[in-house]
Amino acid sequence: MRLPNPVREVRTIDRLLKGSEEHASRMGDDLPGAEHLLLSALDLPDGTARAAFAAVGADPGALPAAVAAAHAEALRAVGIAVDDGVLGAAPETREPARGGPMRSDASQQAAFQEAVRLAKQERPSRLRGAHVVLAVTGMEHGTAARALAAMGVGRAALADAARAALEG
Repeated sequence: MRLPNPVREVRTIDRLLKGSEEHASRMGDDLPGAEHLLLSALDLPDGTARAAFAAVGADPGALPAAVAAAHAEALRAVGIAVDDGVLGAAPETREPARGGPMRSDASQQAAFQEAVRLAKQERPSRLRGAHVVLAVTGMEHGTAARALAAMGVGRAALADAARAALEG
């Protein structure tokens, strides 16, 4: 990726990936997925992810609960009883995150790679939160897609709003 400001890009990537790990840990998930990357994008200071959510009337603060509900529904679908009050709470015995290579599931890897690809198409190239939103809206399946659907957020409308946030 040819970057006009490599230091800014490294900081953004670091903030995005570390944030996804923190969201996953808080929710009791071993590996961050696309849903955690989306939550992290909403925390980026560029504000484009939040702008996209606002444009479709979606409350970013409702996304963690929608993710937890999607996780619970997936477990119920395979016959595992779930106590909704416990799901999403990080286990108290969880070891703190250690330094080292980033670990993530395939959905986060795919979403991150797509977000970077989208950022590279712009001139100047600059990774922003709305790129992650746009990448995640392209995913038809998975927790992120189910969480957005549960919130009543249409993926196509959110994708259009993300594009608009990137242009504005």
